[in-house]
Amino acid sequence: MDNNRLISIIIPVLDEAPSLEQLYQNIIDAVKSLHLEIEIIFIDDGSSDNSFQIIENLHAKDPRVKGIEFRGNFGKSAALSVGFKIAKGDIVFTMDADLQDDPSEIPTFLEKIDAGYDLVSGWKKKRNDPLTKVIPSRVFNWVVSRLSGVRIHDFNCGIKAYRNEVVKEIEVYGELHRFIPALAAWRNFKIGEIIVRHHKRKFGKSKYGARRFLSGINDLITVMFLTKFQKKPSHLFSGTGVLLMFFGFLINLYILYLKLNYGGIKNRFPLLFLGVLLMIVGVQLISTGLIAEMLTFFHNEEKKEFIIKKTVT
Repeated sequence: MDNNRLISIIIPVLDEAPSLEQLYQNIIDAVKSLHLEIEIIFIDDGSSDNSFQIIENLHAKDPRVKGIEFRGNFGKSAALSVGFKIAKGDIVFTMDADLQDDPSEIPTFLEKIDAGYDLVSGWKKKRNDPLTKVIPSRVFNWVVSRLSGVRIHDFNCGIKAYRNEVVKEIEVYGELHRFIPALAAWRNFKIGEIIVRHHKRKFGKSKYGARRFLSGINDLITVMFLTKFQKKPSHLFSGTGVLLMFFGFLINLYILYLKLNYGGIKNRFPLLFLGVLLMIVGVQLISTGLIAEMLTFFHNEEKKEFIIKKTVT
């Protein structure tokens, strides 16, 4: 293992004041024997408690601690996005601030990275969460794994390790942080997974519930579009449009055959309407594909979905 490198640890924070000092100490203890240079980047996503004051105190004690405070709650993807942009480490870690992720896993992640992987995701094989959270999560992960083709068990595990080039390449927004392994795999990065310990939450309560699971379906559709059709959206829209137009044309050709040979369409009016409808929808989809291609070509402006209130570096 190469000890002459910098690792960055990005930690999104939302009302986790009681856990921050212990988490900081756990990280320091975990990397002490590795003799690595580190930077710890806390991203306060609009906490209503004194989380950022604690982050400032940690920075005053240890300049390796950095903090960014958002002017409001913009979500985990926004927090990770800004963390990825400022991270200087050769290897970048993400972990949650609730003490359920264990920093002592860091050496194992580094070994896996050194084995040739670009992104290593944790797998909470044994979870210390209620069944109302565990069961939907397992269903969600199974569906995402099958549809994305990325064979890992826990897409949403908070603790992950990335080579720096991965975090600089991937853009996350909305709720897409749950699909980072799929986004990375689409860009041909090598994805790995290790089993990690998962501790019970000591303070506060989970910020995620059933709404996250329900919104995951829409996010999954977004990811499938981004991973398979981002560069060529017309392959989705226009391809489907051409197929619908083809079937509509066959139906209308059959209707024309009836009209020419029998002088009428023999009450095939529903079929006629279907044929016309398919051709109209097909034209609309082809037009949508062309517009999407134009937007993809001309869209160069980077979106910013967060507003920074204060920074300590």
